[in-house]
Amino acid sequence: MNLHQFRFVQEAARRDLNLTETAKALFTSQPGISKAILELEAELGVDIFARHGKRLRRITEPGQQVLKCIEVIMREVGNLKRIGEEFSMQDAGTLSIATTHSQARYFLPEPVAQLRKRFPKVNISLHQGSPEQVARMVRDEVADIGIATEALADTPELVTLPCYEWRHAVVMPAGHPLAQVERISLEDLAMLPLVSYHPSFSGRTRVDQAFATRNLKPNIVLEAIDADVIKTYVRIGLGVGIVAEIAVRDDPPGGDLVSRPVGHLFGNNVTRIAFKRGAYLREFVYAFAEMLSDRLSRKLITGAMVGDVDDYQL
Repeated sequence: MNLHQFRFVQEAARRDLNLTETAKALFTSQPGISKAILELEAELGVDIFARHGKRLRRITEPGQQVLKCIEVIMREVGNLKRIGEEFSMQDAGTLSIATTHSQARYFLPEPVAQLRKRFPKVNISLHQGSPEQVARMVRDEVADIGIATEALADTPELVTLPCYEWRHAVVMPAGHPLAQVERISLEDLAMLPLVSYHPSFSGRTRVDQAFATRNLKPNIVLEAIDADVIKTYVRIGLGVGIVAEIAVRDDPPGGDLVSRPVGHLFGNNVTRIAFKRGAYLREFVYAFAEMLSDRLSRKLITGAMVGDVDDYQL
C-alpha cells in the first residue's frame, strides 16, 4: 500500500464517489485511480466501496473504518511536511487564510500588516467565500486558519475558538427620517424596505429570529453577501441597510450615509477562528492568531488542539 492509493480513496470519498471528478482533481487518469483502489482493497482483503458495474455506489462498513485511518495518515503526512518547513524556514512561508468578505475587508487588514512587519518573509494567501466554504477550506487544508461568524463551530473536523464579539448597525442616507429616532425599534424597521445580508452571512439568522419573535415580517428587498454592496444600494435609495457594525466604524462623519447601532435589537454575534483538528501549526500561525485577539494565546490554542480546551467565554 502507498500514499497514492490513500489519496485516491480519500479524494473519491470527497467527490461523492465520482471517479471522473476525482481524476480531474488529482490530475491523473480514471483507470489509474480505479486500478489503485482495487489493488488496495485486494491487499487489505476488504471492499472499501460497493460497486454497480464499474461505478462506485457507496462506502462499505469496513470502508468507513479504512477512510478514518486514511484521514489520520494523510493528516500526519501533512504535519510532517509542515514540520520540515518550520525547521528549514523558521520565519518564512505562506499563511493561508480562509474568510468572508466582511472579515477580509474590515477586520483583517491591521493584523495582516502586523504579521508582515514581524515576519517579512511570510506571504499571505487570502481565500474568500461563504462561511460554509471557509469551513471546508480549513477542513481540506487549503487554508491554515478560518475566520467567520457562522458554520465553523458546526464542523466537527475543526477546532474553533471565539475571536471577538460584534453587533449590527443600520445604515441610511443622510437626512433619512429614521436618523432622527433616538432608539430604533423592530417596529420602525418592519415598516421600511430593508437591504441586508444573505441568510448564511454575518449574523443574518439573528436578525430573522428577532423579527420572528415579535411576529413581525421584515420587508427585505435585497440580499447581498457583503456590506459594501449593501451600502451601495442604500445610497441609491433602495432601502435601509442592516450591516455589521465594523462595516461602518470608519465611515467619515458628515458623509452621504449615517449609521445607528441596533445591538439592542439583534444581540451579540461572535466571530470565530478555526484550525484543522490535529494539524501542525507553524510559529507564524500562532503569532497571527495572537494578533487577532488578545484573548487568543499560543497556550490556549495548543490546549484546544489537543482537546484540553473546548471553548472560552469572551
